[in-house]
Amino acid sequence: MLAYTYLKKGRFELQNKPKPVLLNNQDAIIRVTLSSICTSDLHIKHGFVPRAVPGITVGHEMVGVVEEIGDAVSSVRPGDRVTVNVETFCGSCFFCRHGWVNNCTDPDGGWALGCRIDGGQAEYVRVPHADQGLNKIPDHVSDKQALLVGDLLATGYWAAKISEIQSGDTVLIIGAGPTGLCTLQCVLLQSPGQVIVCEKDPQRIRFVQENYPQVLTVYPEQALALVRETSLHGGADAVLEVAGTADSFRLAWQCARPNAVVTIVAMYDQPQVLPLPEMYGKNLIFKTGGVDGCNCSETLALIADGKIDTSLLITHTFPLRDIQAAYELFESRQDGVIKVAIMP
Repeated sequence: MLAYTYLKKGRFELQNKPKPVLLNNQDAIIRVTLSSICTSDLHIKHGFVPRAVPGITVGHEMVGVVEEIGDAVSSVRPGDRVTVNVETFCGSCFFCRHGWVNNCTDPDGGWALGCRIDGGQAEYVRVPHADQGLNKIPDHVSDKQALLVGDLLATGYWAAKISEIQSGDTVLIIGAGPTGLCTLQCVLLQSPGQVIVCEKDPQRIRFVQENYPQVLTVYPEQALALVRETSLHGGADAVLEVAGTADSFRLAWQCARPNAVVTIVAMYDQPQVLPLPEMYGKNLIFKTGGVDGCNCSETLALIADGKIDTSLLITHTFPLRDIQAAYELFESRQDGVIKVAIMP
């Protein structure tokens, strides 16, 4: 089968590999029908993910059809259309029982697919702990609508959930890339009073304005002034940082009111510094880390009910044989690209 493979820092290559087989009675083999490219894949390519294993098939955003299951799998059957969770989790360890599945203690726990074990930018993928990692797609939900459920939408849902947003709050989202836009949809479900999206890319600003007219948009240089102008207590009640730069990290705590929640959704490629003398007295609550992607059934239900629609974020589709061109487009941010789907 064709599989896009991480060879070494700076080099991915489309290769022919054997079709995966069941290695455990909790595994499932999925025939991939649609996958996608994530910024985290670019982090692997550029050497920012030390735990990524050379030789693995990349890709952790995918949907497909169950081809084969292990004897212990009970939640899905061959022929089921499913989403695949970005995280592998056992469901029974201390962290899983508390819903902190990103920290699952299983050897394959956390972000494994497309990082430490073969992922889904391929024709087939093996999914460990299939009962936890697969969710059946409702019949009237398309592959395109469900594609982002297992990663980006899971991230947005998790971020909105942990940010303690109350009805009527002023919420600032920094970054209107794919993850920021998924986060925006989930934040809007919390009934905030005002949502402000801060973004430096004019094309992405326009996308937000055209698709979410109820949301205010602002460039970073004017963000602090706008937040103070539109909030009741000198800053945003919740800030979600989804851009992942030193400037956006600093802007996040600057725009937060005292005692606000600052949720760090972004993955950084460099350490960030908390300037505690400058922040003293703001009493901010920082929440950081990788997504706990255990709410996929809830987000699938929201999609089925028409309350979330991330399909508009998928601006381009490429066949798997042309995946290198898809990566080049995604990384260059040309042609209004937001999210690229890959069709085996």
